[in-house]
Amino acid sequence: MRTCEKILVIGSSGQIGTELVENLRNIYGIDGVIASDIKITEQAKEGPFEVIDVLNSQNLLEIVKRHNISQVYLLAAMLSATAEKNPKFAWDLNMIGLFNVLDLAKEKIISKVYWPSSIAVFGPNTPKQNTPQYTVMEPSTVYGISKQAGERWCEYYFNKYNVDVRSLRYPGLIGWKSAPGGGTTDYAVHIFHEALKTGSYECFLSENTTLPMMYMPDAIKATIGIMEADADKIKIRSSYNLSSLSFSPKDIATEIKKHIPEFSISYKPDSRQQIADSWPKSIDSSIASEHWNWKSEFDLTEMTNDMIKNLKKSKKSETYK
Repeated sequence: MRTCEKILVIGSSGQIGTELVENLRNIYGIDGVIASDIKITEQAKEGPFEVIDVLNSQNLLEIVKRHNISQVYLLAAMLSATAEKNPKFAWDLNMIGLFNVLDLAKEKIISKVYWPSSIAVFGPNTPKQNTPQYTVMEPSTVYGISKQAGERWCEYYFNKYNVDVRSLRYPGLIGWKSAPGGGTTDYAVHIFHEALKTGSYECFLSENTTLPMMYMPDAIKATIGIMEADADKIKIRSSYNLSSLSFSPKDIATEIKKHIPEFSISYKPDSRQQIADSWPKSIDSSIASEHWNWKSEFDLTEMTNDMIKNLKKSKKSETYK
């Protein structure tokens, strides 16, 4: 167990943060990782927890100094579908929060920053298959615009102020330990819950909408992996492409039916379809593999097996078939 670092995870109660905190505490110890969110959550029962408004720079500074924080994982953000309903607040949350954390590193109050980007930085003119690291972006959503701007600012702070900031462009993320957070790829989490609860699911994307996806254990592995890599291996300071799986709602429904033969799916595309249509179908993450040895572990079959097994064992198991 390593004790040399004190880590603050902002937005720790979300889909990524829930599992990231658990994994970081396995490495750095319970007291070495401070969870935080905009309000008190169940995480407060599990270890050190602070209420932080990332838009309040003074509040953030006080907590960082109180705990002698050396690394910050900034996960607080408004995701794609939710951000379209409140564009101005989404921009402020996603950008001002980033500035507040980058400035702490600029002033050498903290030594390292993790900030997640997304495939939302890509747009309708981006190549859809094996989208390269460097390509046309032109995002069409507030979330994507804020992530593209954030990438540029991360790179700027590295070049101008030598801030050690690291980032990954997440695909859609799938996990069983927490609820999804309002993203366009959330169907791939909801579908498992509904399959087990009711045996059917109405999908808000069309059946052949193929998108890049990743199972949460791979996402956590990548996140910790890039942060623990030697600084000289991190040659991209905007954000690295990250890939694992690509599938459609029809593909995942087929896998679920292997476990729940009576499962049925219907399709009723809504406003999220237009967002999904602007994103890539698959991602080329060969540069991440080359620079810091990124490699995913789960394919669609393995992920489906693990999701169903763990959801059945979860606390909600009494409501599942």
